Amino acid sequence: MGIKVAVIGAGTMGHALALVYALGGHEVRLTDSAMATLDKAGPLMETALATLVQAGEAPAERDAEWLHAKVTRLPTLAETVEGADLIVEAIIEKPDAKRVLFDQIDAVAPMDAIIASNTSYLDPFPLIPARRQQRAIIMHWYTPPYLVDLVDIVGGPECDPACVAFARELCLAMGKAPVVMRRFVPGYIANRVQSAIGLEIQKLLDDGVATAEEIDTAIIEGIALRLPILGMLAKADFTGLPFMQASLSNRMYEPPPVRGKCEAVDALVAEGRTGVMAGAGFYDWGGQDPAALFEARDRRLMELKRAIRRIGTMAGQGRSA
Repeated sequence: MGIKVAVIGAGTMGHALALVYALGGHEVRLTDSAMATLDKAGPLMETALATLVQAGEAPAERDAEWLHAKVTRLPTLAETVEGADLIVEAIIEKPDAKRVLFDQIDAVAPMDAIIASNTSYLDPFPLIPARRQQRAIIMHWYTPPYLVDLVDIVGGPECDPACVAFARELCLAMGKAPVVMRRFVPGYIANRVQSAIGLEIQKLLDDGVATAEEIDTAIIEGIALRLPILGMLAKADFTGLPFMQASLSNRMYEPPPVRGKCEAVDALVAEGRTGVMAGAGFYDWGGQDPAALFEARDRRLMELKRAIRRIGTMAGQGRSA
């Protein structure tokens, strides 16, 4: 049974989440405070949907006409949240902006609606009006959410556990992989682990130990091959926990501290090499169309997902201690 979902914010995550919920069989309304962003959301959703259909990851009948029947773009917040069962907040990661939006939602949204923030590092619960706290949760997705299945779910301090259970079941029904956390921590699990890896990489770059390509080769050929099948802790079980003990006791250096900057990154940004959208970052993307590069990334991710579904994982074969 589909529900009514209101997505607030039509940018990078918002329009993609609207597509995810539509593909999950739900009625979606989408809005944004900037009409230009809302206008761009339609073509962006169409392109992503077409890629999924072409790869066989969405039914062939899911075309642009179907999409626009499922996702309605509306200019006002009040129209968007009217009758909503789930309200998804997907705006900029700034406390003041979120506080204003939550107050606006409080003024016009149904009292029984669940308010779900997609925040990454910011604790949204102190920003949400008191009378909404029992139905306030975090549902944090990863980009692109129509391919990356992980969803972090966190209930607020006063949240009704039934809301968390509802969110988890909703994600499972859409084929996603929800992880329910006992409390909010900035970055959740995946981003915190990724940040720790990032700190080490930044130090390797700044110390001139290896090039960007060499570092990526070490990650792809050494770490990434095993992670999709084993994760980190099942991998440790296969290696043997005494080895982990020995590695910890014999540690020869301290992990790099959080410095708040990386000279290698600062130098690239100063040169205008800000990433794929600029045509260059750590790599020179050779003037290739960013849309084509994103599509190529998505196709590779879909092929990898299909392979993992076929192969299966080892972590799921044991029970967590």
